[in-house]
Amino acid sequence: MITAAHLRAARALLGLTIDDIASAAGLSSEIVEQAEAGQEHDFDILRLLRNALEEKGIAFLADNSGMEGGIGVRLRYTAQASQDGIRPENLNAANDG
Repeated sequence: MITAAHLRAARALLGLTIDDIASAAGLSSEIVEQAEAGQEHDFDILRLLRNALEEKGIAFLADNSGMEGGIGVRLRYTAQASQDGIRPENLNAANDG
């Protein structure tokens, strides 16, 4: 299950704005903001967000991933990922573009 924290972390790793992910997923920015705030959404919206993030290079880790730390997100590859990125503590409305 993808949580709001996973969505925020994945976007931060990629250095993308809410508008970037909304466009990639075919959703409105408001829907993405709500999902990142933890508001309830149906499975289809979370699936669209997950697919868009995975296409950008994110890997979602499950409890059974064999890695220490349990569930989470990481970069699958860095060729398409932004090298600059936005640090999680710097995510705010000003840089949501």
